[in-house]
Order: sequence, then structure tokens, then C-alpha cells
Amino acid sequence: MVIEFHLDARSGVAPYLQLVQQVRHALRLGVLNEGDKLPTVKEVVAKVAINPNTVLKAYRELEYSGLVSARPGLGTFVTRTLGNDSVAHQPLRKELERWLTEARAAGLDDESIEALFLSTFRSFSEARA
Repeated sequence: MVIEFHLDARSGVAPYLQLVQQVRHALRLGVLNEGDKLPTVKEVVAKVAINPNTVLKAYRELEYSGLVSARPGLGTFVTRTLGNDSVAHQPLRKELERWLTEARAAGLDDESIEALFLSTFRSFSEARA
């Protein structure tokens, strides 16, 4: 299995959208590539204890976006990626890893790091808009 889904009940984001976002992130980061098969609905249901209709809704959304294609009897496959340039991303990833190390050393836990990053990102995005 190329991608393993997880759900965060505290996020406030609908479960189907969390699945969509995870696939989109995996496509953007090169974790998923064209031709890769997504886990079956049954596999996702077993892994994250979610309603099958929620998984189907996420997969339909991804199909509507042109990112995946369902092949009856075979599964759901990635049909395109989202501009992955992992070589260009490497310096940025290294800098983020350095920042995360510093955040951890400053005593921040995962939730605090995520909150700090997201609030800073939103402020940055709003200032540029």
C-alpha cells in the first residue's frame, strides 16, 4: 500500500475531506505517482474505522478533480500528480527539519508546532493576498 490514511477527530475537517487532502498532499510530495493504486474502500474502512460511504465520497471527489480514476473490478488509480519537483523541494525540506528540531528543543509538542505553523502560514498568506 502506497498511502496509509489517518483521521484527526479534533481537526474540525470532515473525514472525507481529510482523505482528499491526504491524497493531494501525497501527490504533491511525490509519495503517490501516476498509476499508483489507492487502498480499496474495504482496506480504508478497516484501517481507520470509517463509514464506507465516506471513503467513496472522498474517492468520487478525487475522481471529479481528475486526480484518480476508478476501474471497475480493479480499483482506484492515480491519473496525474500535482507538480512534484522533489529536487527543488529538498533545500526547503532541510530548512523545515531544522526549524522543527528547534521547535522541539524549545519544548513544543506536535499540536503546538502544528498550531504555530498554521497560524503563521495563514497570516503570511493573508498579508500577501
